[in-house]
Amino acid sequence: MATKSSTPRKKTTDAKAEVYRQIKAQNVKFIRMWFTDILGFLKSFSVRVEELDRAFEEGLGFDGSSVEGFVRIDESDMIARPDPSTYSIIPWRPMDHATGKMFCDCYWPDGRPFEGDPRYVLKQNLRRAAEKGFTCNVGPELEYFYFQSNEDVTPLDRGGYFDVTPPNVASEFRRQTILTLEQMNVNVEYAHHEAAPSQHEIDLRYTDALTMADNVMVYRIAVKEIAQKHGVYATFMPKPVASINGSGMHVHISLFKGDRNAFFDKDDIYHLSKTAKQFLAGLLKHVAEITVVTNQWVNSYKRLVPGYEAPAYITWARRNRSDLIRIPQYQPGRESATRMELRSPDPACNPYLCFSAILAAGLEGIEKGYPLPEPAEENVYELKSEERAKKGIKTLPGSLVEAIEVAEGSKLLKKALGDHVFNSFIKNKKMEWDLYRTAVTDFELKRYLPLL
Repeated sequence: MATKSSTPRKKTTDAKAEVYRQIKAQNVKFIRMWFTDILGFLKSFSVRVEELDRAFEEGLGFDGSSVEGFVRIDESDMIARPDPSTYSIIPWRPMDHATGKMFCDCYWPDGRPFEGDPRYVLKQNLRRAAEKGFTCNVGPELEYFYFQSNEDVTPLDRGGYFDVTPPNVASEFRRQTILTLEQMNVNVEYAHHEAAPSQHEIDLRYTDALTMADNVMVYRIAVKEIAQKHGVYATFMPKPVASINGSGMHVHISLFKGDRNAFFDKDDIYHLSKTAKQFLAGLLKHVAEITVVTNQWVNSYKRLVPGYEAPAYITWARRNRSDLIRIPQYQPGRESATRMELRSPDPACNPYLCFSAILAAGLEGIEKGYPLPEPAEENVYELKSEERAKKGIKTLPGSLVEAIEVAEGSKLLKKALGDHVFNSFIKNKKMEWDLYRTAVTDFELKRYLPLL
């Protein structure tokens, strides 16, 4: 895992000039304006390059009432203004009349930032960190599966962790995905086969949290586009197959003060500073409250069970990969790489809200000086329930409805997301749970219909 980003965002005026230069060089005719709804689904509309001046200066109008979690039908007009630092070509579009893309910030018609925009939510939490002198850097590891189709979960291979055993057809898909990401200014560190059959991972290079949230959105659509090009289906569904590991998004996170890693202390036994320990304690204390955001789907909780390399208990450790939070071991000379790894999030979450919630929980620990409990270096899955209770080890929510119940009473999560997103998100999750609760599943039909 690399350290912090070495390529900070360009000033707006310089970035705009660079956008116009690239548009001319690449013969771009259309620009896709990208943003997300509260669930993290990518939204887009296209404009001709001739509209770009107006887009930068005034923004472009769209109907916010049609976007999940945005506004009511009687207040539907919204403005999208592109961020020039996020420009790139879209490589899978025809290159004779090329298409570029930019992420947008959303505004009310009177120019006020729209508080329901997930990108705005993350910016607000990053401002909170900046007021304390911190910048936040993130490096997520997103796992995903290749299947024959969205209706056929037959794996393309029977490989395991880091395997290259033929038929390793998906290695070419990964290679093309990485090349596509590089064309879209997304830096990649590693790519490999994961533990389950047909499961893969491409790790993005550590950078600031806002850039990384944008990059996660690019990553997910690029993986799917390349898969579709080859006639297969890629999915970030957390647990598509019951009998094998699900897909996680392990989030590596650190805070910097200038060029100094605020998490490092050379004299500490764990090489963790007081700031890092308080941040870690904040995550441990509030992680159950934010789980509805880091694991936002009914299916997410079928991954968070013992036996499939996913965390179920609220613990931390240095070496134990069964824990919720792992501290990668310090390597002499790499102080800037000191970080913590939260292993519960899954790759189907909204990255803007996920990073916001994680950062808010950690900052709460710093602000209130939370004490850090002892690490759990033993395998917590092998402990008896009474032993876990004696050690004070708690569990993550076991279902979406449990996560909703914990989240509803969380002042921290409401503060992190803001009233608008918090209320809209909880309302949406309750609707999802109700649909799931009242559905008659194949399991019930196969188990009960022949007997009852």
